[in-house]
Amino acid sequence: MDESAARPARPAPPAASGTARLPNPRLTGLGSGLFCAAVMFLLGALCAALFGASLTAYGVLFLPVCVLTALWVRPGDLMTAPVVVPIAFAVGLLPVADGEGGAGGKLMGLVTALATQAGWLYGGTLVAGLLAIVRRIRLVQRRRTAGARPPM
Repeated sequence: MDESAARPARPAPPAASGTARLPNPRLTGLGSGLFCAAVMFLLGALCAALFGASLTAYGVLFLPVCVLTALWVRPGDLMTAPVVVPIAFAVGLLPVADGEGGAGGKLMGLVTALATQAGWLYGGTLVAGLLAIVRRIRLVQRRRTAGARPPM
């Protein structure tokens, strides 16, 4: 007996309609923190190399990373997104922050950069928090409608 005849045929995947699908990873809370911190560190190094350590360019690049972090975190870990993005902002400032004279000078440059770029930090954290809350509300509503029974 032929094995291919014994097994039912798998349906072919639908043909691509010419539109590319965006990636939709699901990161754990720790994974989203590592993703965000690594990307922000790389973007900070890129800003330091290409834009002369422009804090404005760094702040602008921070916002899409906040959006991706909030959208890619798993539903069970949604509330970690607004927690990890400020930490990642500080990690990414390490290559960008001005500082001379050893560790003390670098730390003073980091604190100064955090103080002067607080608008970007708060804005990105607010974006991540709002997206996480909206995703959580939609998740709760979906669970309620799935569990609701029609009246008899």
